[in-house]
Amino acid sequence: MHRHRNTDASDYDLAIIGGGLVGGSLACALRGTGLRVCSIEAVAADAASQPSYDERVIALAWGSRRILEGIGLWGHIAPGAEAIHQIHVSERGGFGFARLDRAEQGVDALGYVAPARLLGAAIRGALAGVGQGPEYGHIDQLCPARLLGLRIQPGGVDLEVALGGGSRTLRTRLLVAADGGDSFVRRRLGLPVRERPYGHDAVITTVTPDRPRPNTAYERFTDTGPLAMLPMTEGRWSVVWTAREADTQALLRLSDAELLARLQDRFGYRLGGLSRLGRRVAYPLRQVMAEKTVGERLVLIGNAAHTLHPVAGQGFNLGLRDVAALAEVLTDAARAGADPGGAQVLDAYRRLRGRDQAEAALVTDTLARLFVNPWAPLRLARDFGLVGLDLVPGARRVLARRFMGLGTGGGRTGGGRQPRLSRGLALGGRRD
Repeated sequence: MHRHRNTDASDYDLAIIGGGLVGGSLACALRGTGLRVCSIEAVAADAASQPSYDERVIALAWGSRRILEGIGLWGHIAPGAEAIHQIHVSERGGFGFARLDRAEQGVDALGYVAPARLLGAAIRGALAGVGQGPEYGHIDQLCPARLLGLRIQPGGVDLEVALGGGSRTLRTRLLVAADGGDSFVRRRLGLPVRERPYGHDAVITTVTPDRPRPNTAYERFTDTGPLAMLPMTEGRWSVVWTAREADTQALLRLSDAELLARLQDRFGYRLGGLSRLGRRVAYPLRQVMAEKTVGERLVLIGNAAHTLHPVAGQGFNLGLRDVAALAEVLTDAARAGADPGGAQVLDAYRRLRGRDQAEAALVTDTLARLFVNPWAPLRLARDFGLVGLDLVPGARRVLARRFMGLGTGGGRTGGGRQPRLSRGLALGGRRD
């Protein structure tokens, strides 16, 4: 797909590198804002190798639903999303457990589970209408297209893009890197990161239990790391199984019956017997945090800024909160006639997002490390901690708000108000 107008080299207010779930959501959010946007994605959206639209399911926090409503995507996602009404947290071999419930939080659901491909289809569908009328704004989609080089100048960023067998040079006033954990932009500019490998992989598959508990998600901590069981449509559960790197290939080579037996032993029988194992894939786990997410005419968002351990399902939800905050400051800049790549706009974004990003990284890293420590006194403390959590409503509320994407740093402005998208409100212009 090569959709673009005849432009000169200085036609864009911002260029988004990466058209996956986070970059695509930002492009959708900016429809109708009057900003001139270019989206550059290397892999065609319908390609089997498209990493954002693969076999994984996404645990969407309640706060993410509100953002997707504001962007105009939720109506296309909701029919294929399974609501999470309860979350059950436990540790294998321990006596403690805790339960979070939507009723206690006064919401329809704590979150939702949706296939990544469904989110991708909603984004593609929303952007397919761009250019059909002035209410959509101007968003050029260059795909497949590959960023070859970039040069940051005082007034903008010059980009060289491989496109359709040739190359094209364009200029943008702001460069947004949404190109994943191995961000080309971040590496090309030599931006430092703090990287922490976990020595584990996430093995992803699906199962069908014979005693399902609809709308209940499970986070079970084991000696190799967390094991998440997330409810899906059609009575299936998505499995996110943390395994030691040294064990991953052996797990992937097991027969379906052998792997189901291993999984049953790890998870237990809260859902009865497990059967109908789906396709299995594995992803390495690491934490990668950019030391700075804002630079001269540059913003890093999503995994390009912060790649987290999947425990508590924070990754994509954190990226969506990046989208909500960045879209708001850019829209406000456009209305004020300000430079979208100017220092004042970028400082406003940094102030909105720094605390939430740091808190999410700390929470996921602490959980991932705390619950694999086999020291007996610590195991006992964890059990009593889960019992106490289950008994104390205030503690459950704090944890639930983190799961729901409503933590104390969850994208609030300096005055305590959440960005408009985080409240389910459109930024302006068309709302589907």
